[in-house]
Amino acid sequence: MRDKIREAARFLEQRITTSPRIGMITGTGLGEITSRMDVDVRIPYREIPNFPESTIEGHRGTLVFGNIGGHPVAAQEGRFHLYEGYTPREITFPVRVMALLGVEYLLISSAAGGLNPGFRAGDLMVVTDHINLTGQNPLTGPNLDDFGPRFPDMSGVYDPELISLAVSAGGPSLRKGVYAGLSGPSLETPAETRFLRIIGADAVGMSTVLEVIVGVHCGMRVMAIVVITNVNIPGRMAPVSLEDVLAAARESGPALSALWERILSDLPASAAVSC
Repeated sequence: MRDKIREAARFLEQRITTSPRIGMITGTGLGEITSRMDVDVRIPYREIPNFPESTIEGHRGTLVFGNIGGHPVAAQEGRFHLYEGYTPREITFPVRVMALLGVEYLLISSAAGGLNPGFRAGDLMVVTDHINLTGQNPLTGPNLDDFGPRFPDMSGVYDPELISLAVSAGGPSLRKGVYAGLSGPSLETPAETRFLRIIGADAVGMSTVLEVIVGVHCGMRVMAIVVITNVNIPGRMAPVSLEDVLAAARESGPALSALWERILSDLPASAAVSC
């Protein structure tokens, strides 16, 4: 795995002119932020050695290098999921590659179902913590010691300073909450929804947590913002389709992209990365 990561990083180093400081992962229907970039190069995943390929509608499957607000950025247009059949290490492979390229900040967006009854479809929520219910962990197996420790601390996964920046940039309409990560692809039953709310989750999705764990392992400063595409209330749940999720994500895409731009303009000074 270490050799595969290094091979991909070497390939990308030959294609870019500036090392990225910021890594971004965009989720279902949420790739609009890359339209606001001054793009240097856009590389399909299939051309990058050892990279997985996205199979889900709404995920373009390209890695974009460019500039936003004076910051060099590497952005994934589309991610990978357990329900596609990928392993946790394959899903998080791009995060490791970004670390070798010099990324200090990992900024993640995704679509999520709302569990908090105070939320509404279209809300944006900055993640303050997560609950990993996928049953898997990308750090299982031999530890990649040159990336991070065997047992990384998880007491402050989502960077408090970055959360404060998001709250300042997003104003009173920005929600805050806990994200529960499931494996999917089936959506939650009413009983599962009730359980998730009881254990403290405000939103639920099928991504994010594995990439965040690896970001923490690498010493990156992490922030995630999710778009609430629907709200699940046990006892009066309505059917939800992928088309519904995509439509809600695309409708909220401009607001999310604008929020990311405001956050990026206020990012703190460079932070050291352990990888």
